[in-house]
Amino acid sequence: MSFLRINNLSTQVDGKDILKKINLKIEKGETHVLLGANASGKSTLLYTLMGFPKYNVVEGNIVFNGKNITGLEIEERARMGIAAVYQNPPAINVKLSKLLDKISKRKIELEGTKELMEREVNIGFSGGERKLSEVIQVISLNPEFIILDELDAGLDIKNLERLSSIIKKELDGKSILLITHRGRALRFFKPDFAHVMLKGEIVCSSKNWQKIWKTIEEDGYERCKRCELYSNR
Repeated sequence: MSFLRINNLSTQVDGKDILKKINLKIEKGETHVLLGANASGKSTLLYTLMGFPKYNVVEGNIVFNGKNITGLEIEERARMGIAAVYQNPPAINVKLSKLLDKISKRKIELEGTKELMEREVNIGFSGGERKLSEVIQVISLNPEFIILDELDAGLDIKNLERLSSIIKKELDGKSILLITHRGRALRFFKPDFAHVMLKGEIVCSSKNWQKIWKTIEEDGYERCKRCELYSNR
């Protein structure tokens, strides 16, 4: 049985069909990347997996670690070991160190983060500091499955490499779903599988993420509809 299995999943938002019969399975310790242009449905999959109430599952289910979690609330999924680093996290009027004390007993000590720990969460943070703050919070929870939403957005290569290195070291052996349309983080994560989403459907899946990304760079996402690499895994 797969660690995470998405079966024939269809999701509506405000009565509008967004995700259409999504099938995906991720084994323990695997890293997968979900590629897709803006408005392709990638973020809807993130919020559906996390259990946000606005995202209504109308067909199919989500099974995590042997349990059907389709109807569970966000907090229940978090307790089971599911976490996410969001692209646009909210500002919180509390110091990062105090927030970590509230959400976890695990002490996080990362080089170069002492000053960040004593600042209010995401208030006056640069793009890199916001992402680092989110990553630190997720690491403190010690989750089993992590979704990284547009990790490479707003980061230069140096900061992206640093953040990727922290994630791989601190979350070694965990299952990861990296969501991106830029693809810049691929070189640092080297995923086990790549998937392409178009108009709410996964149209391509392969172990050969290099060829998938090369195809996208050269011909765009529409080319993936006709990709000979397609596989149901």
